Amino acid sequence: MWLFGKKKKDFILMLCGQAEKTLEGVNALNDFIHNPSKETGERVEVIEEEADEMRRILIDDLLRAFVTSIDREDIFALSRAIDDVVDYAKSTVEEMMLFDVQTDDFLKKMAEGLLNASKDNVCAIKNLKEHPSVCSQHLIRAKKAENFIEHKYREGLVELFKSKDVIKILKTREIYRHLSNAADRAAEAANIISDILVKIT
Repeated sequence: MWLFGKKKKDFILMLCGQAEKTLEGVNALNDFIHNPSKETGERVEVIEEEADEMRRILIDDLLRAFVTSIDREDIFALSRAIDDVVDYAKSTVEEMMLFDVQTDDFLKKMAEGLLNASKDNVCAIKNLKEHPSVCSQHLIRAKKAENFIEHKYREGLVELFKSKDVIKILKTREIYRHLSNAADRAAEAANIISDILVKIT
């Protein structure tokens, strides 16, 4: 659509692209946690920088848009929540390498859960306009993935606190917390998508 000589931006498409980039980053995080290496870690950092650039472009277009197909506050909030997920992915990698934290089954399960939540958020955005019932199903799955991650987070802490190595406890707990925070932001993204769905249907 053209308005006053300018092409109207498709913010849902842009949000979908941003969510797909975050999914790419979470997939790289999953690879890193299953096979920690400098190369896989650097891949997460590169993707996070690309995701930041996509968000900058989206926000710039949003600030200059005269009208938007969905509430601009929702666009901004969803973009931020999606970006936060990949930010936490980067923090997880950075601190695992910096503090020399070894991977474990709890980290693997949490990373897999985050990957599932990210996949479902991408699918939810893709189906937002044309297939609202399909969108709703993916949102339910994304929230279930967040619950799964929180369960594994608590299980991990219980096991971790059995150790007598205080330094290990402190370092590993921070990594667990990053993944828990990433799950919270993925769930927040799902909640915002749900709000948008209610408004446009």
